[in-house]
Amino acid sequence: MVNPNNDIIANLEQKIDLLVDRYQAEKEENKMLRSQVTQLTDQLDRSVSSYSLLEESFGKLKVAKTLEASGEDVRDTKLRINQIVREIDKCIALLNR
Repeated sequence: MVNPNNDIIANLEQKIDLLVDRYQAEKEENKMLRSQVTQLTDQLDRSVSSYSLLEESFGKLKVAKTLEASGEDVRDTKLRINQIVREIDKCIALLNR
């Protein structure tokens, strides 16, 4: 005659084995996900660093373009000031007559 306790023990052992297998699978998945989080964090850090460098380069380029445009503007401004000074000199000469 088969002892009913043996069936219960065998069933319990199967469930424990299944539980241990699931635990190992979850443990491996957790390890993989942690590794993936680390990789993505590193990638994000590199992207943020790259973005900062690009933003700094963009700022420098804007300043350079501003100075470049200012070079022509300075020349035009100097010409305009010289023209205004000549007109003022003419007006002073007319007033002195």
